[in-house]
Amino acid sequence: MGGSSGIGAATANRFAKEGWKVLVASNDFSEARKVVENLEGSGHFAFDIDVRCEEQIAALKKEIIAVFGTFQVFVNSVGISEGIHVIDSAFEKWNNPIEVMLYGTVNTCRALVPLMEDAGRIINITSIHYSRVERNSSAYGMAKAAINQFTRSLALELAPRQILANCIAPGFIKTRMSIKADGKNELESEWFHDNYIKYNHLPLKRAGMPEEVAGVVYFLAGEDASYITGSVIIVDGGLTITF
Repeated sequence: MGGSSGIGAATANRFAKEGWKVLVASNDFSEARKVVENLEGSGHFAFDIDVRCEEQIAALKKEIIAVFGTFQVFVNSVGISEGIHVIDSAFEKWNNPIEVMLYGTVNTCRALVPLMEDAGRIINITSIHYSRVERNSSAYGMAKAAINQFTRSLALELAPRQILANCIAPGFIKTRMSIKADGKNELESEWFHDNYIKYNHLPLKRAGMPEEVAGVVYFLAGEDASYITGSVIIVDGGLTITF
C-alpha cells in the first residue's frame, strides 16, 4: 500500500530487483502504473485504491485471489502529511490522517492477512513521530503511534501462524512529504541545515534516502529477520538519540 512514490516505490523496486512479483497499490493510480512499468522482471501490477473505502479493499482482495491466490509479504507505507492544529481545526480534517493511515492499515490487514501464507511478513512504515511531537502534527503522530500498537497486536495474535509483524519508524527521508504546503522542501531549508546539521541534532548530518528504508524492509521480509516480531526499528540517522 502507498507504493506510488517515496519509500513505497523504493520498496517495490527493491523487491522486484530481488526477483519478487510486486503489487503496487495506491490512490494515485497513474503514478503506481509508472512505478510498475519501471520495475525489473515481470508479473507486477498496479491497483487503484482508497484505503478508506471498504468496497475498494474488497475489490483488491478479489484481485489478489485471481492473480496470485496468496502472498507472502504485506508492506504498508501509506502516509499523508497535513498541518492541523490540535484544537482549532475542523474535526473532519483532523480525523483524516487517522482514517487514512490507522484505519487504512487496520482494514487492509483484516481483509488481506487471511490470504497470507503462513510464515508471512507484515511491515508497516510508521514514523519517529510515534514518540516525538511537532506542532500541527497531533493526528499524524497519533495515527503512527496507534499503528505501532496495532502491529504489536498482529505480532501476538498471528504468532501461531508464524506470521511476523514489525514497524519501521523513519526520520527525515527525501520524499514528496518533505515538500510542505508552501511548495518549499524542508530538507533544503535554513531551519533544517542549522538545527540538524550545524548544531549536530542529526548525527549523520543528512536526510535519508527511500532506498535506505527499503533495505530495512527487505531485511525484515527475509530469513535473517526470522526471530523479530512486534518490534519498531528506527531508521533516522541517529536523530532520536540526541537532545
